Amino acid sequence: MAQGRLSLRSRIFIYMILLVVVASILIAAVTIYQYNEQSKDYHKQRLERKEAQILSSIRYVLDKTTYPRETKYLDLIFKDEIYAIANNLKVDFNLYDLDGALIKKSKPTFDNDTITICLPPDILNNLHQTISKRYVEKDEQLGGDFQSSYTIFNDRNSKPLGILNVPYFEDDSFNEAELKEFLFRLGYAYLVMLLVAVAFAYFVSRFITRSLKTISDKMDETRLEKRNKKIELKGASQEVSLLVESYNSMIDELEDSAVKLATSEREQAWREMAKQVAHEIKNPLTPMRLSVQSFLRKFNPDDPDITQKVEEYSKTLIQQIDTMSSIASAFSNFAKMPAQKNELLNIVEIIDLATEIFTEPYIKFISTEKEIIAKFDRTQLIRVITNLVKNAIQAVKDVGNPQVLIDVYPENENVVITVEDNGCGIAEDYKEKVFEPKFTTKSSGMGLGLPMIKKIVETYGGTINFTSVEQKGTTFKVTFPKV
Repeated sequence: MAQGRLSLRSRIFIYMILLVVVASILIAAVTIYQYNEQSKDYHKQRLERKEAQILSSIRYVLDKTTYPRETKYLDLIFKDEIYAIANNLKVDFNLYDLDGALIKKSKPTFDNDTITICLPPDILNNLHQTISKRYVEKDEQLGGDFQSSYTIFNDRNSKPLGILNVPYFEDDSFNEAELKEFLFRLGYAYLVMLLVAVAFAYFVSRFITRSLKTISDKMDETRLEKRNKKIELKGASQEVSLLVESYNSMIDELEDSAVKLATSEREQAWREMAKQVAHEIKNPLTPMRLSVQSFLRKFNPDDPDITQKVEEYSKTLIQQIDTMSSIASAFSNFAKMPAQKNELLNIVEIIDLATEIFTEPYIKFISTEKEIIAKFDRTQLIRVITNLVKNAIQAVKDVGNPQVLIDVYPENENVVITVEDNGCGIAEDYKEKVFEPKFTTKSSGMGLGLPMIKKIVETYGGTINFTSVEQKGTTFKVTFPKV
């Protein structure tokens, strides 16, 4: 890992914690903003309700008064009524004429410095310019929580009479206390949530990266020269599962490539060696045979023992020559397979013919099919069957009740041949080497039989494999296409 770069686990952990922290800050900010907006709406509506109640009372007084309903008589009309209205509605207000001069105030003890005797021109201008004839002014000098509304009120004939002024103080001390209490409790809740998130982020990041760590370790251990194990993960996410499948697929391809490479190298080496051995052994065979034959013709018949001596010598020599010839032929056959022939054969008939040369009573051909037609080389098919049966005979030689079963049957567009025995089986350590040239567990033989028939089968686009259990037996299965 590069220096100074955070691991994926650390990033997941930090991002989850940041998510909780940012969420808590956003929720707190939205809560405060919502409280402020609700508080503004509440005070706006409360001021409008107070104005509506006062205006309703003013119209009621104007309706029942005996004074002329004109601006200059407002002082007389509301001489005592203004106090009654203020007392009933529990609100203080002031009355101005249309020019902004103070006419009456509901609170006689109201300090002069807090009541404007004459409204400023800007208030009057804003008031007369509005369609609703209403204007609200905030007093920044008193902190912004104090505001005054100015409304032109009319008589029943919609004739403007004066200006209603309602001072209003936005008292949010109770609501602010509640907000602080709510934020305090919210802070406690988010503190607990943060602790839970830390634990949750730790385990989640560990769970997520555990699968990736397993894959990383397996990839570090992957080697071309050894058998690599596949990854098995349960409960992994879809993305990690796809990564695991890709890795396992790569392992399969790597093993196939390694096997093919090793097989190719071994086969090439054995081909070269087989050609050399065949060449070296075959050269002296003919002269040796001629020498022996010549010696037999020239022996002295007068020697009473010479005949026996010559025959013994000749048989021994010829036997050694035949052995050398068979070794050379075996290597030569492996190095250079006969040319492939595509003959249309009855596979059942050919297998039956190939098994007739064996006299062992425990060998049985048990096919239920009478005819299976496929293309194969007759000679090479017989070679495949005889080699497999010979191996089975070797495997059951020490078994009390030996049994070798040969079967053939069609499977979709393929032909399947099985040779099963109840012999000693193949040891686990030897299973991977069964088809390698020169490998054998027999005291005699060159270990070329199974590699040779494997090459024959694969030449026809088929496969050969086996299952084996020690001390219970082995089953070889050959599969090749019909055409």
